[in-house]
Amino acid sequence: MKKNVLVIGAGGVAQVTAHKCAQNNDVLGDIHIASRTVSKCRDIIASIHEKKSMKVDGVLEAHALDALDVEATKALIARTGAQIVINLGSAFVNMSVLQACIETGAAYIDTAIHEDPLKICENPPWYGNYEWKRREACAAAGVTAILGAGFDPGVVNAYAALLVRDWMDETDSLDIIDVNAGSHGKWFATNFDPEINFREFTGQVWSWQNRQWTSNQMFEIRKEWDLPVVGASTTYMTGHDEIHSLSKNLDVPNIRFWMGFGDHYINVFTVLKNLGLLSEQPVRTAEGVEVAPLKVVKAVLPDPSSLAKDYTGKTCIGVLAKGRKDGKDAEALIYQISDHKEAFEEVGSQGISYTAGVPAAAAALLIATGEWDAKTMVNVEELPAEPFINLLNRIGLPSRVKDAAGDRDLAF
Repeated sequence: MKKNVLVIGAGGVAQVTAHKCAQNNDVLGDIHIASRTVSKCRDIIASIHEKKSMKVDGVLEAHALDALDVEATKALIARTGAQIVINLGSAFVNMSVLQACIETGAAYIDTAIHEDPLKICENPPWYGNYEWKRREACAAAGVTAILGAGFDPGVVNAYAALLVRDWMDETDSLDIIDVNAGSHGKWFATNFDPEINFREFTGQVWSWQNRQWTSNQMFEIRKEWDLPVVGASTTYMTGHDEIHSLSKNLDVPNIRFWMGFGDHYINVFTVLKNLGLLSEQPVRTAEGVEVAPLKVVKAVLPDPSSLAKDYTGKTCIGVLAKGRKDGKDAEALIYQISDHKEAFEEVGSQGISYTAGVPAAAAALLIATGEWDAKTMVNVEELPAEPFINLLNRIGLPSRVKDAAGDRDLAF
């Protein structure tokens, strides 16, 4: 049984994960939080104490760490005795942290795909460009590496696997739908790291259609949905991490990702992009200062973690499968509803961070108990979905399913 957790990162998602680990520290053991800015780690620790999240007395410590430094990360893993590393830092550090885990034997969890800061929207499948190249190294070392264990990617991967296995005899399509029907009250802000957020939407939109990669432009394809709780929602087809593993691991000819956007967000995004302010390539000012425009935009926007206090409304994230069952056309939606205010009251973060952070802690718990200790590299859809869904039901993210039989709780 593995125990002692090192959380790398100190943003909104890390705060949620740290709280959930603290709520389950009777299983997970010591909890360590590391970031380049150690004061942010201490703020999370203060929040954990304020909310009385620790289930039992135990170690809860903050550390300064440059996670791009493999040797420093290895040294911190050794010093803390961490057997499970939850990487919630920037997507730029994934490969460094993964390598440190391979060399120390610690289990590895992340919630987003690796990115090269000098490249945007590389050729699919994205996992094949970086993470999957180290699958054999993980297997040789007996290291468990769970990729994309947030909500999307993560929980939706488990939903997709369940739908293909249990709800359909033959699946024609999987549509992953992510709608935030909440309001943060700011004129403009992003719900997570602005740099990563904008990079996600400035390149090509890759989808899996007719068993091949298909390219579109951002905001080119729009679709309306009538979703549980949040109602009528406008979404746009968007490139996203989970398509790049689901297309390989599930036999489904069409897999698409849809994200909700309001007109105001699209207008601001379009202006920033057309002005070149979303470029990651450095420019030189008249004063001779070299700066990446995207980093300037990130610096002037609100810190996503600051949005939590005033956030209201709900999120709806789910997967809709269409195909055939028992010779008849069939469809089913597995989904989850989260409330921003409830998330803030429990852990001090908004609902977007909550939906990403709780699954990462659940993955750590399943590794600790052995149910997900795969001793190789896997994406979530390759693991048993039932214990994951049941655990999420218990620790804050209850799932529901809507099909021909009605709308009901999903549990096993």
